[in-house]
Amino acid sequence: MVSSSHEALHRIFQKDPALLTRALQQVLHIPFPEPRDFAGMNVDLTEIEPVERRVDTLLRAETDEGTYLLVVESQGKPDERKRSSWPYYLSYLHEKYRSEPVLIVVTQSRATARWAAEPIHLGVHGMPSLTVRPFVLGPENVPLITTEQEARQDPPLAVLSAMTHGRGRHAPAILESLEAALRTLDRDTAVVLAQFVDSCLADAQARQMWRDMMTAMQYFWRHPWAEEGREEGREEGREEGRIQERAEMVLNILRWRDIAVPDDVRDRVEACTDLDQLTTWSRRAVHATTAADLFTTTRAAAD
Repeated sequence: MVSSSHEALHRIFQKDPALLTRALQQVLHIPFPEPRDFAGMNVDLTEIEPVERRVDTLLRAETDEGTYLLVVESQGKPDERKRSSWPYYLSYLHEKYRSEPVLIVVTQSRATARWAAEPIHLGVHGMPSLTVRPFVLGPENVPLITTEQEARQDPPLAVLSAMTHGRGRHAPAILESLEAALRTLDRDTAVVLAQFVDSCLADAQARQMWRDMMTAMQYFWRHPWAEEGREEGREEGREEGRIQERAEMVLNILRWRDIAVPDDVRDRVEACTDLDQLTTWSRRAVHATTAADLFTTTRAAAD
């Protein structure tokens, strides 16, 4: 299980290495050659035992233009000690493998992204002997994927979007679109990707909304998040448990978006026993401007 945003931000590329080259090509507009094959590599770059040097993720990409070593670093905040290690990583890998190393930094923070993107110059001021220019994936360039169609076209990229932008006013649309995309994948893949997202959602309300969505989808029948729901389902019946979870999700989405929920709306949602109707309301809640929009058929809400 992925337990931290640091781990999730780089391990998603281990799950889908091709996502990394798509990000270089489509997000950063770098003419990176199309790989024929990927392979994971040992992330331990230690030469002298007392000094530990480890990259987060290291992938080898075989292309028609040669072999590239993709070094992925997850960065939560500026850290000059880590920044000073990046030239070492690239020089060591180039010397050891005689292949071209590429440094990619992934972050959820705009400030950290700006810090990481600054070139690293070593040598005489104005005439450095070595310059390192990291490629950075962060909130300013990773696309906002807020529609079901976009998410279905590239679920891993939609996951990266949710991991990077999973807070603020766009979060409900991002997460709702991603939920629809995960339904198109096999269960095991969906579970792993959904855990990546959960680990990166720093906003407690966004994380709860995501967990409500995933529990309602029952992807997490083997996961501790759903244990309480499973126990209730055994006692009260599986269908009743799903209905209750979906009703709670509808109300939670409205609350998370700071939309007031009058008593009559809450009572109507909680009294509903039609799972399909509750699903429709949950989708409308993502786009609603008032709680009453749940019950309208206009496209202020995307059904």
